[in-house]
Amino acid sequence: MASEELAEIEGQISDIFRALSNGFQKLEKIKDSSRQSRQLEELTDKMRECKRLIKEFDRELKDSDYKNDPNTNKMLTEKKQSMIKELNSYVALKKQYASNLENKRVDLFEGPGEGFVEENVLLASDMNNQQLMDHGNQMMDETDQAIDRAKKG
Repeated sequence: MASEELAEIEGQISDIFRALSNGFQKLEKIKDSSRQSRQLEELTDKMRECKRLIKEFDRELKDSDYKNDPNTNKMLTEKKQSMIKELNSYVALKKQYASNLENKRVDLFEGPGEGFVEENVLLASDMNNQQLMDHGNQMMDETDQAIDRAKKG
């Protein structure tokens, strides 16, 4: 029966949301950035799994459309929308943490007082090879310029 399937999937999704909520609270407390990175990876895997389950929920919902009365259908569709919203809020949170981590990582390599750290933050995973090369070359140029300035100073 379809509604049992849906309830099962919804239960799994709720479990993941609970795990994500706890995982992000834990992340707050982690000071070490490599441990933060690992925690973020785990949370990202959970989000992927959650997205897969929401798709499954949606398929199940479409397959069983004809069996449900319109009210039940409307309720389940709203349920799906709210799950998508909740997942998106975790995705946004993850992006925020990832960019903070990226900033910290860049800070380790840059001397103090270099103003181009912020706008240079591009996640390597979002770039293709050419962009990575260009970005790397640009950073090397900027480093060379900084060294030249230091020598002149």
